[in-house]
Amino acid sequence: MDRKDSDPRRRPHGCTGFSLAGRHYVDVKSTQLDAPLRLHYLDEGEGPVVVWLHGSGPGASGHSNFKGNYPVFVEAGFRNIVLDLPGFGRSDKPADAQYHLDFFVETLNGLLEALDISRCTLLGNSLGGAIALGQTLAHPQRTERLILMAPGGVEARETYFQMEGIQRMVEVFGRGPMGIEEMREVMTLQLFDSSQLDDELLAERAAVAPTQPANLFSTMMVPDMTERLGELDCPMLGFWGINDRFNPVGGTHKFLEHAPQARFLLLNRCGHWVQVEHTDLFNRTCLDFLRHD
Repeated sequence: MDRKDSDPRRRPHGCTGFSLAGRHYVDVKSTQLDAPLRLHYLDEGEGPVVVWLHGSGPGASGHSNFKGNYPVFVEAGFRNIVLDLPGFGRSDKPADAQYHLDFFVETLNGLLEALDISRCTLLGNSLGGAIALGQTLAHPQRTERLILMAPGGVEARETYFQMEGIQRMVEVFGRGPMGIEEMREVMTLQLFDSSQLDDELLAERAAVAPTQPANLFSTMMVPDMTERLGELDCPMLGFWGINDRFNPVGGTHKFLEHAPQARFLLLNRCGHWVQVEHTDLFNRTCLDFLRHD
């Protein structure tokens, strides 16, 4: 069931620190949970569907990841579903869930079924990229195209936890509640040029972080899907910053070696958030890909 955000009882599950137009909720079933899982998403624009999947980290949400991008896609004639993954944003955050890749894929596929979306482009950053991969491998008939930004899912878990950004994130989150300054300490490693961080973004994420359960990050498991990349036969556009301190940039070569329709842009002076650090280039390149591939 799809409903507008009019139920104040659901606000503790998300963020009370910022306001959005076009908010919706939908309940989906999970084989892990007894009760339905309520997901928050934005639904903006009309036309071919692009589903936006944000990355992990304290305070993350669809809007905070992509607010500089999806409005341009709306103007270009696309319908944009900007999802808050379970455990993030205004979506439910069950403390008894195991936040494995299969849980996220089941949730995403349930959303697409509930919204009667049979085909779409999946656009994912980091964890969201891994979920896009997992969804496409499990349900290839639903994915028309893939757009990936420094996607997870192509390294062993231990490799990611050797990255400076991941280590900092775990250390700061483990200290306790995160305010704006603690969020700044983590987020400065997301970008090559940390001056691009603004207080509004930090405040958005700091408002969400205290609502996230500890098991969200302790149970998060994403397998290495490198050997299955050859099964992906849809057009794929990827981006990776060579200054990424969260996901090893060598993952680019794994896609190019294994996925037959993959093409990637490597960007200098760019960290983990290409859509924020090179907004105009990202938006322009994605729209060209969606119109012509």
